[in-house]
Amino acid sequence: MQIKRKLATILAADVVGYSRLMGEDEEGTANTLGICRGVFDRLVGTHDGRIFNTAGDSIVAEFSSPVEAVRCAEKIQAEVLERNSELTPERRMEFRIGVHLGDVLVDGDNLLGDGINVAARLESLAAPGGIALSAAVHQHVEGKLAGKFRFEG
Repeated sequence: MQIKRKLATILAADVVGYSRLMGEDEEGTANTLGICRGVFDRLVGTHDGRIFNTAGDSIVAEFSSPVEAVRCAEKIQAEVLERNSELTPERRMEFRIGVHLGDVLVDGDNLLGDGINVAARLESLAAPGGIALSAAVHQHVEGKLAGKFRFEG
């Protein structure tokens, strides 16, 4: 069997403090997560991406364009922030998002490999409500998006 590879922009997202939220109110947290997943589903699709993996509070999506992936991430964070204004501070759901452009392995509808792992590591470095980009993504979006970027090494 020949392994198929491709270049993809990967967006990895995870809820900040998910275990605490679930421990305090499972049903409320599941409901809020469902609303947020609806935001992800709609915006990822609008930006020509596809969600290919979810588990618990994590979402992993693929895009062919780094610019569209970052635009999508910015809109997700803005919409989740807006929806959080309706919740008490202790019930708010914030996401960290990492975006990386890299080579991935194709396994049916799933993607695997270092390209995915790097996006997940970047996600863990992002501030709550923030987005961390790899240098490869930054190189493609610099000058194309209005946002300010800060190099952190």
